[in-house]
Amino acid sequence: MLSLVHKLSLLQMTRVVNVHEAKTHLSRLLDEAHAGKEIILAKAGKPYARLMPLAAAPAIRQPGRLPGRLGAGFFEPLPAHELDAWESR
Repeated sequence: MLSLVHKLSLLQMTRVVNVHEAKTHLSRLLDEAHAGKEIILAKAGKPYARLMPLAAAPAIRQPGRLPGRLGAGFFEPLPAHELDAWESR
């Protein structure tokens, strides 16, 4: 059960919409969510679900962006004493 203070903070930070209104105005609510607004969907007056924007997609990694940064020695096998240190021997 949400306390009164928590309910009031939800109302101030977000918009609470009942299911009937959400069905009627879904396109507008999606536009608002896409713009960054958080919308709480309520069923029978109780918070039921949250409509909010998706997180930004992670940047696509591009291999080879740092050419010449690794010397040829990077790809050589490690000496036995370093392998032992990594493998806790």
